[in-house]
Amino acid sequence: MCAYGLNSKGFACTLKYPEGMEGQAPAVAREAVLKVSSALPKDMLRIRGYDFNDGVDLKAVLQSYATTGFQASSFAQAVQEINKMIEKRLEPVKEEEGSEPCDPQSPRLGCTIFLGYTSNLISSGVRETIRYLAQHKMVDVIVTTAGGIEEDIIKCLAPTFLGEFSLPGKELRERGINRIGNLLVPNENYCKFEDWLMPVLDQMVQEQKTEGTHWTPSKMIHRLGKEINNPESVYYWAYKNDIPVFSPALTDGSLGDMIYFHSYKNPGLVLDIVEDIRRLNSKAVFAKRTGMIILGGGLVKHHISNANLMRNGADYAVFVNTGQEFDGSDSGARPDEAVSWGKIRMDAKPVKVYADAALVFPLLVAETFAHNAARLVAEKKD
Repeated sequence: MCAYGLNSKGFACTLKYPEGMEGQAPAVAREAVLKVSSALPKDMLRIRGYDFNDGVDLKAVLQSYATTGFQASSFAQAVQEINKMIEKRLEPVKEEEGSEPCDPQSPRLGCTIFLGYTSNLISSGVRETIRYLAQHKMVDVIVTTAGGIEEDIIKCLAPTFLGEFSLPGKELRERGINRIGNLLVPNENYCKFEDWLMPVLDQMVQEQKTEGTHWTPSKMIHRLGKEINNPESVYYWAYKNDIPVFSPALTDGSLGDMIYFHSYKNPGLVLDIVEDIRRLNSKAVFAKRTGMIILGGGLVKHHISNANLMRNGADYAVFVNTGQEFDGSDSGARPDEAVSWGKIRMDAKPVKVYADAALVFPLLVAETFAHNAARLVAEKKD
């Protein structure tokens, strides 16, 4: 069989296929395209999504994520990882021989759960999901930023509103409106916060001088939760349920602004971060097991992870953020980088979900803490 083509000089010539190859594609192409597969393990999950012919069942939709692929499957793995934390947390723990029941360092839980989140999540409606966890004492240690504290208190005094990402900053500044993504916070909210906070700071200085009170950021947050006395507040419930809240950069926000202004009016307030780092690290060191749930990056991600380094790593970990690792940032680092530092145990199976926590975290809580609410609340009463 022949074919026609052009030779290197542009003249027509006749091409002949090799003997026996008439009517067949070249072997190299066939081998490349039709390469034989090796067998996959029989227990591998097959990809299949939710069929809406079965009706609208949101729980079933979330459960179908396990076999959907991409970040949906990462979400399902995060659900499994958090549920492992909860199961271990509910396991009864025997007191170590020789330890006193009242010893704050002795492990009382099968798994101590650390929750960390950035301030924007408190500014958003995720605040109510976090408040639910604190209200029912479903987590044991909280780490957040200054904004993660003050925005919760401010919301008890005045609301935050939904705007748009595209609103011009110059116009908003002229109107005294602050933008957090597509959220809007009138500047008068911070004025109300100042009016509320100044008497609290006065009292703290007075107790420091007359009673020798040794203030730390966590003790201050505990006090703010007591003073706000509002069940809509995350830190009211942290105060009520004695959940320690750590914020080593407590002055990096409106709280810092108010402390700065107050230092001219009534100087002398001291906040000791050394006592807090010992207290936080001890929560990890003396825990039977630990689990980390970290929403966002930066300070909260590293502060919790570094505390768990003190025990040679957390047993369980779930990260939810949109950070990428190409720039070497801790925020974008995958869990495996934390394994290299000893912040997550080598035999752990940590999960990172690349997603907006505002979308993902309420769904995670629905499939984990809320799903196990009856057992967790019963454990709290016991």
